Amino acid sequence: MTLRVLGVDPGLTRCGVGIIEVDTTRRPSLVSVHTIRSASDAPLEQRLLIIARGIEALVDEFRPDAMAIERVFAQNNVRTVMGTAQVSGLALRAAAERSIPVALHTPSEVKAAVTGYGSADKKQVGAMVARLLGLDEVPKPADAADALALAICHAWRRGTDRTPNAPAHGLTPAQRAWRDAEKSVRTPRLGG
Repeated sequence: MTLRVLGVDPGLTRCGVGIIEVDTTRRPSLVSVHTIRSASDAPLEQRLLIIARGIEALVDEFRPDAMAIERVFAQNNVRTVMGTAQVSGLALRAAAERSIPVALHTPSEVKAAVTGYGSADKKQVGAMVARLLGLDEVPKPADAADALALAICHAWRRGTDRTPNAPAHGLTPAQRAWRDAEKSVRTPRLGG
C-alpha cells in the first residue's frame, strides 16, 4: 500500500508544492513538484487567489492521502510571516474542503527527518531530497525542494507513528534518526 503526500512550503511570492509517494519499505518516490508564483506588485487579494487556485488544482489533480504544511514560526519580518500564514490558511482550507488530513511540521522537524540534523541548511536539505528521490539535480527553486522535504518528513513521521518499534533494516540513516528522536520524546499517558 502506498501513501501519497502533498507538501506545501507556503510563500506569497513562491509557494512550493511537492507530491511524493511512499511504499511499504518507506522509500519515497517523486510524483510531481511545482512552484506557484504571484507577482509581488499585484494586489494582495489577487495574489492569494492565484495561489489558492494553484493549490486547489494540484490537490484535485493528484488526490493526496495527506497534506503536510510548514508550520509558521516567528520571524522579525512581520510581512513575511503574514504572507506565509495567509498561504498556509489557503492550503488548510483546500484540505478541509476535501477531507484530507493535514499535519504541520516545523522547519527543524523537516530538516531532522530528511538529513538527520535539525539545523541543516537549505543546500543540505535540497541535496538530500534529490538523493532520497533519485533525482539528478536538486529541485529549484528551494521552495520546491522544501515542499518535497515536508512531504517526505510527514510520510516518515506518519509511518513512525503507526509502527514505533519497526525494524531498522531498510531505513536510511535519516529515517533511523527521526524514529529514534520520536521515541525519545514520547511520554507515557497519565490517567485512564
